[in-house]
Amino acid sequence: MVLTAVVVRMLEKFGGAGRRWQRNHRQEVARGLLAGACLLLAMPALAVESADAPVAAAGVTDTAGRGAPESRASDRFYFQTSLYTAHFHPDDEHNNSQKLVYAEWRLAQRWLEGQLFVGGSYFDNSFSQSSQFVFAGLLWRPVESRQELYFKVAAGVVHGYKGEYQDKIPFNGSGYAPAIIPAVGYCYQRLCSEFVLIGSAGAMLTLGVTVP
Repeated sequence: MVLTAVVVRMLEKFGGAGRRWQRNHRQEVARGLLAGACLLLAMPALAVESADAPVAAAGVTDTAGRGAPESRASDRFYFQTSLYTAHFHPDDEHNNSQKLVYAEWRLAQRWLEGQLFVGGSYFDNSFSQSSQFVFAGLLWRPVESRQELYFKVAAGVVHGYKGEYQDKIPFNGSGYAPAIIPAVGYCYQRLCSEFVLIGSAGAMLTLGVTVP
């Protein structure tokens, strides 16, 4: 479900050396990824604190009605739920009904040409365990003439993989693991749907609504 799964798969391809590196450096990599996730979570606060100072050099700007497409400028909150999940490597234990409850707050600040957002979600993971994901991210609208189409990336911390399933996601020794989730979405007026890539585990189709 997380980008770190891809890193682990790459390490496994290098055989014994990769496995030894993974064992010897697991804690260092975990701390680095968690630090990166915390930095992304802190970005909205940093952007707000710097609103009264010159920020061009840092690449953070305050849209305040500017920069965001006029047709989507009033989108401030987004709520969605899951419709269907497909696992790339199906297993009899897998649950394809995530019962996702997802809330996202889209801020006025922009960074790296994308709109900042923060949020959280509650869902049943692939093994029917109640789980949570707290995140921050960036949203881009790459096609000027198609503002309904967007791409976004959320990064944060996921919790809920426990017991015999604790090792199903990497770097989950403490019960909390870093996660990076990309998605592509399309809106018709205020009704939106997203195709969410869940790392190397699978993909999810969602349905949601924006709120001014």
